[in-house]
Amino acid sequence: MPRIISAAEAIPPFSIEQEQVMDFAEKLFSESFKDIKRLLTVFENGQIEKRHFAKDLDWFEKDHTFEEKNNAYIESAVKLGAEAIIKCLRNEEFLEREITFGEIDAIFTVSSTGLSTPSLDARIMNVLPSSQYMKRIPLWGLGCAGGASGLSRAYEYCLAYPKAKVLVLTIELCSLTFQRNDRSKSNLIGTSLFADGIACALVCGEESGYERVSKMKSLPRIIGTQSTTMPNSLDVMGWDIKNEGLYVIFSKDIPTIIEEWLQPNVIRFLAEHETGIEQISHFIAHPGGKKVLQAYVSALGLPESMIEVPLNVLKEYGNMSSATILYVLRRFMQSAKEGDYGLAAALGPGFSSELLLMRWD
Repeated sequence: MPRIISAAEAIPPFSIEQEQVMDFAEKLFSESFKDIKRLLTVFENGQIEKRHFAKDLDWFEKDHTFEEKNNAYIESAVKLGAEAIIKCLRNEEFLEREITFGEIDAIFTVSSTGLSTPSLDARIMNVLPSSQYMKRIPLWGLGCAGGASGLSRAYEYCLAYPKAKVLVLTIELCSLTFQRNDRSKSNLIGTSLFADGIACALVCGEESGYERVSKMKSLPRIIGTQSTTMPNSLDVMGWDIKNEGLYVIFSKDIPTIIEEWLQPNVIRFLAEHETGIEQISHFIAHPGGKKVLQAYVSALGLPESMIEVPLNVLKEYGNMSSATILYVLRRFMQSAKEGDYGLAAALGPGFSSELLLMRWD
């Protein structure tokens, strides 16, 4: 079975405290909402302490065209994406030796916060030495589910090609989609929540020789995956694409949907692999927000301790869309023990869920 043998992050250059963003939002939204003080409690209740952005806060005080924002997206995505790849392939915590980019057989590049043709992977291949025969699989539009979906598709690729070494690269620059003139509550909530994040994971097939380069005593082996899409739910999460760029769609009903819809999905998935929720040691959840994590706990009957790692990632980095689950995964890779089971879960536009079952061995 394919295994994840390394993971790393590239942190955007500007670290901004949540209080700074709240002050910024108060100035911007106060004309539109008479009860702005009450609405601003979402910044405090979400338990996010700081986030990282590709641009300083001053940059967001001015209007920028879709072209300007997208050019900034491509520039930062290529730079930070290349950095994440290098860190993943040189990660001395997980690897005995450096793996070169030229050894990689395929790259799944996940993003939903900008547009690029040629795709970001092709641009990065012109920055880092790579094989011209490397397969490129860009995944766009999966939103917060994208990181888990990328891992799932890499798992399937390595099942088909067991000698393969595959990268999953997630690049999300949510801040660059910010719309100064969108005074909706969805935009206010998005401003309190979303951040920029870039992460990379290395997935290796059974015959790839991973055991000769891995430093860890036990590795997460992917046992199976499940993708589920809810019918007639296009308005739950996503983008409205307008002349000025990407406008966030973010339903307030997401926590309720999780409680009512996710639980039977998870039970069905685990039953297929003759596993119960009580056997799960690590809940590798995409922390979409504090309420989302609490909904997971309620729906699945998990102890609060199971969301401690995702909650800490949320506190330190915010919601970085698809990249966030790889931040969470890396922290579990540092501490999990042989024989532990992990359940990875993420939700995204569609409305959809992506689940992976892992076992450390």
